[in-house]
Amino acid sequence: MTLLLKDFSTGYENKIILNNTNFELKESEWIGIIGANGSGKSTLLKGILKFNPTFFGDVFLNGQNTKIFSRKSLSQKIAYLPQKINNSLNITVEELVSLGRSPYKSFWEFNLDEKDKKIINEALEILDLTNLKYKYINELSGGQCQRAFLAMTLSQDPEILLLDEPTTFLDINYQLKFLECINKLIKFKKLSVITVLHDINLACRFCNRIAIFKEGNLIDIDKPKKVLNKNNLYKAFDIDSYLIETPLGIQVYPVSKKI
Repeated sequence: MTLLLKDFSTGYENKIILNNTNFELKESEWIGIIGANGSGKSTLLKGILKFNPTFFGDVFLNGQNTKIFSRKSLSQKIAYLPQKINNSLNITVEELVSLGRSPYKSFWEFNLDEKDKKIINEALEILDLTNLKYKYINELSGGQCQRAFLAMTLSQDPEILLLDEPTTFLDINYQLKFLECINKLIKFKKLSVITVLHDINLACRFCNRIAIFKEGNLIDIDKPKKVLNKNNLYKAFDIDSYLIETPLGIQVYPVSKKI
């Protein structure tokens, strides 16, 4: 499934945060979103999901304007993992993952049919959680908890996945494992993914393209090697930098701006 943003502007109440944004997410593509704090990264995701109002422009799913989609029908196409998750829930991993079937149910409907159970079990298996399905969320490690919430989004059976800083509270080992899980989902489920990431080097390593935002404006979007240059990094983060080629692709070493 493709996602097209055309002259898209969104924000909060009467304040525009994201201005005139244009790009396309292609099928099975992974776009990383980077930028300084307050640059509009999270606002972008919430605008796509219609959590925030659209002031100007349009968003298209496979050529269909999302204005015709209800919040429920949009949730059947796009799944979202927010920045902050509740890791103190007193429910099991299986119960959490089952909540991903909510967009396909009426609000009074609680029973899971065979199709639901198959999708839930598949999500648990893909993310290596089958042996933890009866564990409570508040008993899990940080990495296990993040995978459980990812499994919940996967059980929505989406075609597009939006992730807002999913690795922020994980150590480097779990960061790598989590992002490798996303790669696995792209390969086996043909998902298209947009991920907000603070770690530029992880974005370089895993994403097909990187979009750089500054104060609500899209500065550039392209393959990591093309978009990550000293000029773009200076504009976005007000830093100097060294760029080094490695076996895992280009890596960025930021340094304080010279005074």
